[in-house]
Amino acid sequence: MTRQAASNPPSAEPLTLVLSRQDSARLLALPDCIDAVEEAFRLHAAGMTVPPAVLGVHLPMGGIHIKTAGLTGDRPLFAAKINANLPGNPERHGLPTIQGVIVLFNTENGLPLAVLDSIEITSRRTAAATAVAAKYLARPDARTVTVCGCGEQGRSQLRALALVRELRTVFAYDQAVDRAERYAEEMAAELGLEVLPVRDLRAATLDSDVCVACTTARRFILERSQIAPGSFIAGVGADHPEKQELDPALLASSTVVADHLEQCATIGDLHHAIDAGLMSREDVHAELAEIVAGRKPGRRSAEEIIVFDSTGTALQDVAAAALVYHKAVAGGFGLPVALGSASPPSATRVPA
Repeated sequence: MTRQAASNPPSAEPLTLVLSRQDSARLLALPDCIDAVEEAFRLHAAGMTVPPAVLGVHLPMGGIHIKTAGLTGDRPLFAAKINANLPGNPERHGLPTIQGVIVLFNTENGLPLAVLDSIEITSRRTAAATAVAAKYLARPDARTVTVCGCGEQGRSQLRALALVRELRTVFAYDQAVDRAERYAEEMAAELGLEVLPVRDLRAATLDSDVCVACTTARRFILERSQIAPGSFIAGVGADHPEKQELDPALLASSTVVADHLEQCATIGDLHHAIDAGLMSREDVHAELAEIVAGRKPGRRSAEEIIVFDSTGTALQDVAAAALVYHKAVAGGFGLPVALGSASPPSATRVPA
């Protein structure tokens, strides 16, 4: 979709830019996304955001969540994302697990600036948050990574980590062995790294500096006995109360950093540790925003085990969507639509 997105003269009707998945994939470079997400966390620590909020609805085959947040300051923006998360979609329907839209608003006048497909933005902003966390929390000499979950998010996670650490070896683990093998072959060719499919998860994680879990697990897959001293662990998959990737005892014995404390305590791996009586909110070391802003320390020793509970916030969505939108306007991408036209066209019949 590459129709020119011209700016509006004062007399013109306000236009909303519709941007496809292909548009976002072309415009949202991962290094730029990491920078934008890091800045969003910094702004949040400075009180220059509309705090993130989330509403989740369970469905028989998965769920739908709505996440919102905004940025204040020179360019006041607000984003609302509606995502369907149906893990069985690829096998049942040949569709992505996650599908949805993001609506980006100008909060000064309420104009919907853009409607964006959410797939690429969700994948890349999630990986970007892990990269930001790893930048501050992983050991500087971290070279070996285990990726649990070899789907599209697992690919984005590895691409992002490779931008903030000089990786050498990657262990790829998935319950579907053929998926791990395919991942290893493709990512080795793309990144020029040694990527090895593994069946023994414990052996891989004990030999790793960084472990990323990005699965749909509902029972933890990483325990304290599987983790080596000095590791950085990112729990990415737990984004509603029934999901769980990390053993509550692992969180209780580690330094925990939340992307957003209230959200993690409600829907993340943290909430399982709280429910088990092993932790409270007060036991969390920091939110990532506090560390990015320098208000709290990041890694304090080479032996410290640090867990990043990443539930995914709309702060990341609004930062990434704004980046895509501004690049689209500058480059003439997207389809301008007068959604709020005062003179709506006559109804047209859609062919059956």
